[in-house]
Amino acid sequence: MTYCYKDDKIKIAGLVEESIVDGPGLRFVIFTQGCPHNCKGCHNPQTHDFEAGQFASIEELNKKICDNPMLRGVTLSGGEPFMQAKQLSKLISTLKSKNLDVITYTGFKFEDLLDAANEDNGYLELLKDTDILIDGKFEEDKKDESLLFKGSSNQRTIDVKKSLEKGRVIEYNFY
Repeated sequence: MTYCYKDDKIKIAGLVEESIVDGPGLRFVIFTQGCPHNCKGCHNPQTHDFEAGQFASIEELNKKICDNPMLRGVTLSGGEPFMQAKQLSKLISTLKSKNLDVITYTGFKFEDLLDAANEDNGYLELLKDTDILIDGKFEEDKKDESLLFKGSSNQRTIDVKKSLEKGRVIEYNFY
């Protein structure tokens, strides 16, 4: 399933311009609007409705991110970022010179994104732009508040660059 908008805009539920809880260091967090997973107990259920939210231009988001020299990275959360993979990849590509790391949260599995990737949906583009992927649906019965930057024990923290290079999932360890 692909949910696309205009090429120069991303539909968002909200932004956190300085977060220390959505990945290591000071991060700019984009909460995308629209999610097909509807996980029971989701931390962000207000982001599920594809008709809600507001549009933000890639140019506007780029400016907000670039205006903060203290940022270590950008976190793409949701909603489901891969529903707007092409637009998010376009944003991230405008930030290459800033040397910011990118964390992307998804309810999809890494392998499923690779299998479904095509020119139209932009999944591979966004994966290539992502440094760390937190994959898998939130499972309420596996909720574990002791986990670093993820909500349930079934979710994986993946080093995307190494995984793409090796052709298999390489987990990332924040420690």
